[in-house]
Amino acid sequence: MTGQSQLRIESGTWIDWIIFDRPDAANAFSATLLNAFSDALTTLAETGAPVIGIRGEGKGFSSGADLSEYAIGTPVEDVARLRRNLDSWQAMWRHPKPVIVAIHGFCLGIAAQMPCFADMTIVAEDARIGEPGIPLGGGYIAPAWVSQVGAKRAKELAFLPGNYVDGKTAVEWGWANAAVPADRLIECVEALAERMAKIPLPVLTMKKRSINRAMEAGGFLTAVNAVSESDAILHFEPSVLELRERLAKEGLRETLAQFRGESSTEIFIRFKGDSADG
Repeated sequence: MTGQSQLRIESGTWIDWIIFDRPDAANAFSATLLNAFSDALTTLAETGAPVIGIRGEGKGFSSGADLSEYAIGTPVEDVARLRRNLDSWQAMWRHPKPVIVAIHGFCLGIAAQMPCFADMTIVAEDARIGEPGIPLGGGYIAPAWVSQVGAKRAKELAFLPGNYVDGKTAVEWGWANAAVPADRLIECVEALAERMAKIPLPVLTMKKRSINRAMEAGGFLTAVNAVSESDAILHFEPSVLELRERLAKEGLRETLAQFRGESSTEIFIRFKGDSADG
């Protein structure tokens, strides 16, 4: 890691790892981190291994947006801020190399939006992937899930505050490719990269572009490119402004507690159990 980049690159033969490296802040996406991420993608487009891997240092992948930098400004400024996040993710989408995201621990908020733009997503079995714990916006994260999990599961994710799925469920839903034990996650991704690297990079690039075009024809980018405006509108909704005031007065821990509860998966399991007992 150099300077205040909050990110480091580990070079390998088959795969170069971009590693979010601010574990003391739960790898929250600060402006500095996102700028460094974009720079790393640009650098690796022309140099390095044929595959790019992305992972987080410490206990989890990322907790999402850095709330210490959460300033919405004017509606137009807010749209521009949200748009910058999507520009970073779409740089993965357009990248000439295959991009694999490896998720362990927690992957929350906009961190759960990001892997939708990668080429493959491998998760730890016990990973926790989900919505922000405090509903400060809406219509920003879950729309990116629709093309992979369907509208009803995207709504299931979005309609419960702080809702989440584990790694195994993310695979069942179609959001991730595979779930493996956490201590074998990196090894699994590197094995995939080694096999991919047997195909010449120009061929991999065109395979990626052709599959992406099929998704784009289905409206993927059209849908996600509209989410900045819908989320910005919600940020100025009176009930959301009131919640932001409460967050400022009471703090993160107290505000989170007001929304904490069972995930949708836990609710379904509880009622299936009740039915079986009867």
